[in-house]
Amino acid sequence: MMALAILFVASLWAGAQNALAGGGSFITLPSLMLTGMDARAANITSTVALFPAQLVMGFTGRSDAMSPPGLPMRTLFVISLIGGAIGALILLWTPPTVFARLVPWLVLFATALFAWGSFFRKPPQPGEAHLPPWGAAIVQFFIAVYGGYFGGGIGLLMMASLTMAGLAVRTAGASKNILTGVMNASAVAIFALSSDIHWMQAAVTAGGASFGGWAGAVMLRTVNERLLKLGVIAIGVLLTIGLFWTAP
Repeated sequence: MMALAILFVASLWAGAQNALAGGGSFITLPSLMLTGMDARAANITSTVALFPAQLVMGFTGRSDAMSPPGLPMRTLFVISLIGGAIGALILLWTPPTVFARLVPWLVLFATALFAWGSFFRKPPQPGEAHLPPWGAAIVQFFIAVYGGYFGGGIGLLMMASLTMAGLAVRTAGASKNILTGVMNASAVAIFALSSDIHWMQAAVTAGGASFGGWAGAVMLRTVNERLLKLGVIAIGVLLTIGLFWTAP
């Protein structure tokens, strides 16, 4: 019960973090592992638990969403569904011991990506496309595969690719939220058949993250976003060190 209480509080934080700056999975992954599950099961459970909040985020901002010029949203949907399913299947085929060795590197990559996207990347000006439609489609497919497999940093990857394909930042953000839900929909449908899901922990995480997401949206205009992003990076660095230290 103490572990579940800690998980709920951590999920509140993760939900608020996702709404404010992103990076909530850096919190849910180790919190779920603390309840006794291995890294692969924690990753699968986290994906399922955070899915409802992703649907809400995508639905809320749907009016601002738009696909890049020359690349219909329907095509992006299909690409995201297929890529997410492939990533989920690869994860299920990955032995837990192998994933435990991979996860420190995945968290390191996601942390570095978050730092780059938060403080160093300069998005193109609106309408300034550096990525042709076919290139954006290929990039979206690989992002979706990565998203179905692990998912850390997919929002930043999509923001980079969609703005490079010619979308404004605000539009890319709304489109990214929808596509995140789409790619995870196929992953969740596959994971739902897996014995790796710990449903009690998933329910606790979903409840905490949903309420935390609402609270984060309320606090959005008053919280220092730069400090939040620095906090995410600090958590990612500490998590990376801890995972490398305890890796089998």
